[in-house]
Amino acid sequence: MMFRRGGRLRAAVGEFETAVRAQDGAAAERAFGGLHRAFGRAGDAELLEAGPRLAAFLGEVPPGPRAVTAVMIGACVERGADAVASAPAVFAGAREAFEAAEVFCERWAATGGGDLPGHEDDDLTEADVERVGYDAVVGWESLPQWEMACVAMLNAKAVRREAGGKRELRAVVERVRETSGEPFKCLAYALDVLDDEPLVVLDRKTGAGFVVRVSGIGDNFQLHTLLADALIGGGHLPGAAPSVQAAAMCRDQPGMSPTTGSFNLVGADGEWIWNEGNPSEIPLVDGVRIVVLDPPSYERSWPAGRFFPGMTGELVLERVLTGSEAAALLVQVAESVR
Repeated sequence: MMFRRGGRLRAAVGEFETAVRAQDGAAAERAFGGLHRAFGRAGDAELLEAGPRLAAFLGEVPPGPRAVTAVMIGACVERGADAVASAPAVFAGAREAFEAAEVFCERWAATGGGDLPGHEDDDLTEADVERVGYDAVVGWESLPQWEMACVAMLNAKAVRREAGGKRELRAVVERVRETSGEPFKCLAYALDVLDDEPLVVLDRKTGAGFVVRVSGIGDNFQLHTLLADALIGGGHLPGAAPSVQAAAMCRDQPGMSPTTGSFNLVGADGEWIWNEGNPSEIPLVDGVRIVVLDPPSYERSWPAGRFFPGMTGELVLERVLTGSEAAALLVQVAESVR
């Protein structure tokens, strides 16, 4: 008897859900294997359906396979499944895992400390489980999977703007980052992405000023490239603009293209805005982030593209400031530095 590809995944999700809701561990383990096999052969239409279905009972999935299930949901979202419907359950699961990892770090420190182990099964021993507890170990081991799943959700602007649970997740991620010393950079940056955020941009050399609006920009390499495209490429400032290809890759095109920096980015506090940082770190002045452009101190090149390949980056020039507006702001910036 022949089955349609999608029918296999639909049936596999149903079998897994039935076993999970019945709290039948053996059946859930068997069904999880079947889900894995069906998932790899599924088409987009079936993945579209599977994502929200799996998210609906994610919180009931046993801790062992829960993170991998979340990664499957993320893969479904990347293929077009409803991210807004799927994200709350993924964020809740990630928060629980990071809370367990926080306990892991505390108990590890309280029982002798030492370098924290990695996140792979082979990095932890039975003695480690006895030392910190099974749930804490599972939480610690699963963090890379939860990071991957959450970033898949956060690629969607609607999730970043509408989905609940982000604030609580961000708080516990920061605590684990501080306790463990691990950056979890992708998740931390994704949680900090700005959307529809105004930036005031002042060019110190020419005295020109601009208001731009940014969304979905993952790091300041991407911001720098898009600023140069809008202001130099748009004919508002002198200099060498990035290539059309580099700018497109910072917006929504795949890949990366070499580019050279056009400015030195400086905050209103006088400190450099490093390309390695992200736009949320730019200091606020009266509720608005201000970027001052200086000539580059040295030539610096990098592969231009999106920090998050699945996230659309946007930078729109909204308004050119009048000369008096820009001059007043440059004076205000200079005074704040003094």
